[in-house]
Amino acid sequence: MGGAFYEPLGESRYRSTEHTAGPWSATSQHLGPPSALVVRELERCAPRDHMRLARVTVEVLGPVPVADLQVRAHLERPGRSVELLSAELSAQGRVAIRARAWRIARTDTAAVADTARTRLQPPEQAQPMPIPDGWGRGYLDAMEWRALRGGFTELGTATVWARPLVDLVDGEPTTDLERLFLVADSASGVSSRLDIRRWLFINTDLTVHLHRYPVGEWTALDAATAIGPDGAGVATSVLHDLQGPVGRTAQALLVRPRDAAAS
Repeated sequence: MGGAFYEPLGESRYRSTEHTAGPWSATSQHLGPPSALVVRELERCAPRDHMRLARVTVEVLGPVPVADLQVRAHLERPGRSVELLSAELSAQGRVAIRARAWRIARTDTAAVADTARTRLQPPEQAQPMPIPDGWGRGYLDAMEWRALRGGFTELGTATVWARPLVDLVDGEPTTDLERLFLVADSASGVSSRLDIRRWLFINTDLTVHLHRYPVGEWTALDAATAIGPDGAGVATSVLHDLQGPVGRTAQALLVRPRDAAAS
């Protein structure tokens, strides 16, 4: 597959391609590509070699259109040990995403690092994962999906490997961290407990905590969704690379029957 999720226009502006389109509408993006684009700008904001991102929260203020975007990042709170960054993604005259991130100073903690957890089976041992009817195909077709359990065609908890088949930005190499963020927002989709043809379950945010930076092109989601009695849900996942766990995600969900949403 050729192309990229975005074409660079200069001065932190980007043209969205059809690969960004999400499962709900061909004119609105899956949150994976824009959150990865925001992280790209956060990493490039006043960078220092001894600092790394530890937590990123993406707040979704409205649908991100498949259109030209501008992303700006700022250093809100400088520091020697911890720094707070913020970013905004705008499209068609409005802010669609606001993000905040903590960046912390690196130090050697290898002697006490959490290395005891079992690695997942590799993607080569997982099954190709079909996309069911009713799901928009732009973003989903721009990724390779492999399931160890569950997935789009099975309701409930899931363990799924994924990797992008196109670059984040045309003409630029995609970093391993950007690849992870291209996948991270899919926890609610792979672990859905509801039929997408009958229900909406749209996340209002995405928070990613990273205790270790990812390595490689594959990211796994060990994901689960819980739904409450009054229209809210939460999707969570443990993020893995081929070496083991790297972090966790959480998403708040707006849950509605499709007929109620249309009325």
